Amino acid sequence: MIDTASDDLALPVALAEVVEIGFEWEWDEETDISHGCDFEPYTQFEPPERTAYWFRLWTGNEAADGSEFRFFGATGAGDYAGFWLVRRAAPITEQPIVYLGSEGECGLIARNLLDLLWLFADGYGPAEAFAPTHFSARVPNEEFRAIAERHGPRPGHSAAEIVAAAQEEFPNFPELIDAMCR
Repeated sequence: MIDTASDDLALPVALAEVVEIGFEWEWDEETDISHGCDFEPYTQFEPPERTAYWFRLWTGNEAADGSEFRFFGATGAGDYAGFWLVRRAAPITEQPIVYLGSEGECGLIARNLLDLLWLFADGYGPAEAFAPTHFSARVPNEEFRAIAERHGPRPGHSAAEIVAAAQEEFPNFPELIDAMCR
């Protein structure tokens, strides 16, 4: 069972390795296309009191505290990515990864940390995986690929299939979040 009240804010090793490398992102004004991923990973999990504060604002629900999530990064627009602690007996690295957008959009993007590492290796950040658009030029990241390879085999699926598998496993996640919103 995962202790959500834990003071341990340390990221899993593989995610900490990603943080060391970081993400690059830039917007090309001439072409109206972004390059890289708009994602700012944290050096540790967001503290529970910070999650509770913004999650209550995001949902408009004073009773919602977001304790079922461990967030590890955000985009410049204020979208969040984190683990959803739904698999009771599983370690955090086996928990699904969720995306909560600044405009209320939400969904799953990976079934576990290994799937997320392969999304990163393929040039996707959380926002790009959730809503891939023609406005972003994705470039595979060899440093992230090396991290993914060290931590497990490629799932054998494309980025779109990784996201679809996560969403298929938990199809009611958006409704769960909608029920929390006021």
